[in-house]
Amino acid sequence: MAALAHDLRMACMRVSRRVRFETTTQLAPHQFSVLVRLSEQPRTAGDLAGQERVTAPSMSRTVGALVERGFVQRAADARDGRVVVLSLTTLGEQVIAQERAQRDAWMAVRLEGLSEDDRAVLRRATALLEEVVAR
Repeated sequence: MAALAHDLRMACMRVSRRVRFETTTQLAPHQFSVLVRLSEQPRTAGDLAGQERVTAPSMSRTVGALVERGFVQRAADARDGRVVVLSLTTLGEQVIAQERAQRDAWMAVRLEGLSEDDRAVLRRATALLEEVVAR
């Protein structure tokens, strides 16, 4: 079990690293992760820090950089004006779409060289990995 855990973890890390470096958006991985979280729904910096498992000051710097680049906007919460809610701008949505398209295209090229049987194995492995992550 230990060998499988190690090999699987390493393979996932290698794939993740390669996909991240095959893009041209000039976004750091942690910045892209925050944009994706905000694409799901607007959130506070505290919510993002908890989800990304970073400190509040670290998330504040990340959000500041994303606001400065025009990808994220701040607004007062409608129910509590003391709370700042973060959401994507149109430019932020475009960056996510571009980044996802590039990453998916990179992966699609690699999958094209596999047999249909191998692609079926990867479909099943994808479902299993989603189960593993959900635990």
